[in-house]
Amino acid sequence: MEAGPGPTSGEKSSEREELRDGPTCRLWRMALGHGLLCLLPLLLLLTLLPRRSPARVWLEAALDAAARILWLSVRLLLDLPVSGAHASRSAPTTEALRFVCKPSALAQHLLHNCPSLTKASSGVWPQADPHIQTFSSQVLGPPTEQLQMTREHLLLADGGLVTLDWAAGMEAAWTRRRSRRSGAGQALGCFTSTPPVLVLIPQHWGGVTPHLEALCLSAVSQGFCAVLFHPRGTAGSPLTTARLAEFGDSADLQQALAYIHQRHPSSKLLAVSEGSGSGVLLSYLGESGSSSQLSACVAISPVLLGRRWFQTRLPPVYNMAVLYPRKLLLHRYRSSFRPVLDVDRALGCSSLKDLEETLFCSASGPGGAGDWATYWQRNEPLRDADEVAVPVLCICSHDDPLLPSSSTLPLPLFQRNPFFFLALTDTGGHCGFTCSGQERNWSHATALEFFKAVADFMNVEKDAGEVGVGRLGSRRRPSVLRRSRPLRPGLGMMQSEEAHFTWKRSYTR
Repeated sequence: MEAGPGPTSGEKSSEREELRDGPTCRLWRMALGHGLLCLLPLLLLLTLLPRRSPARVWLEAALDAAARILWLSVRLLLDLPVSGAHASRSAPTTEALRFVCKPSALAQHLLHNCPSLTKASSGVWPQADPHIQTFSSQVLGPPTEQLQMTREHLLLADGGLVTLDWAAGMEAAWTRRRSRRSGAGQALGCFTSTPPVLVLIPQHWGGVTPHLEALCLSAVSQGFCAVLFHPRGTAGSPLTTARLAEFGDSADLQQALAYIHQRHPSSKLLAVSEGSGSGVLLSYLGESGSSSQLSACVAISPVLLGRRWFQTRLPPVYNMAVLYPRKLLLHRYRSSFRPVLDVDRALGCSSLKDLEETLFCSASGPGGAGDWATYWQRNEPLRDADEVAVPVLCICSHDDPLLPSSSTLPLPLFQRNPFFFLALTDTGGHCGFTCSGQERNWSHATALEFFKAVADFMNVEKDAGEVGVGRLGSRRRPSVLRRSRPLRPGLGMMQSEEAHFTWKRSYTR
């Protein structure tokens, strides 16, 4: 199940420069300049032709080819990756998903009770294009049904503020779902007498994307109590200290989860991170170990190797989109940061690495002194991965344009650690995973199914007397895998000779 080697960043860069400066790129510029004008009469003619006529079929094929040429021209001009095994796929596939994990009782339960983990979403062009998926999920308008939020500001121990946006109208949605079920007192999400709380963690640079808003809406409709966690200074929250959170600093999230648990003491706490927001989530899970407030987590398009991600060159469009929110925050509070930071130097940075290094690795920076290597010793998301004691599902795609090549994924982590699960798809972009012809997002459906399956598994273990009293985070006795049903064909990492894995939680912190 090892991922195949991919081209290095240097090879990709030289290939893009050759395409951008060569004669082929000049032809694309000409096609882009005149193509739209040529398409207008063809579109008009298409509306006049009768359905299923040979001329209409031929014209639709010609328009499809012209649209592909125009889009290729746009990608070349914007210096977006144009090569790849999945860039030209135009038909859906039924085997576009790899599920990587260590054989265990929970892994087999997930494979038999999460339909989304057996078949990934694969749309046709242009929906399957990774850049279109990424753009539509991160930039385009909100869902048709607006979600109302109630905002709270949480005062931290150092005087800083983080923002919690609670999804309004949760009680009505949960009551409707509860009334439809035969078992009274059971929420749809995790079969508990109180609705589970789903903590949504946005990208490292903050802001609520349509992708995250749609996930929040889906969770609320299925009986979850959803809350958005915004790091200090993001999403319009005031910055009360001249300090920004480091990439893998989980102190703010830890205090926020303690407050949420105090507010909902009888509810399970779950979490979903989006993109680079996985840095703080994975760091928290490793630092808290078995004392984690969370019962299960999902990381969608996660940054698993933080240092590698910051040192990987992003296409100019994405690089600018990622840097802009951070620089806007610095510019807004430039007078407060000037005593502790060279603001002009930070605003002049042209890459994520330079900005992060200026903020947290300079002697006068708000994050304290230290070199680049020391910074990642304390902020690498998987630095304490062996201490993680709750199930974590990572959803990744081969064609993610914002993350390094999928060949760099730490597959041994998922093959050896029973708490980590990887769903690796062929297409999906960055936090995209749109379903062709469906209203649901595949990653959203998979995340909510994962939470439900984990809760079902723990309830069965508890009823069988193999798990201690309490939620997933409570102390338990070791449980040996009971006889299980045979696996479905083509599900990869599950091997019969490893069927007797002992599901045991470690308690080191």
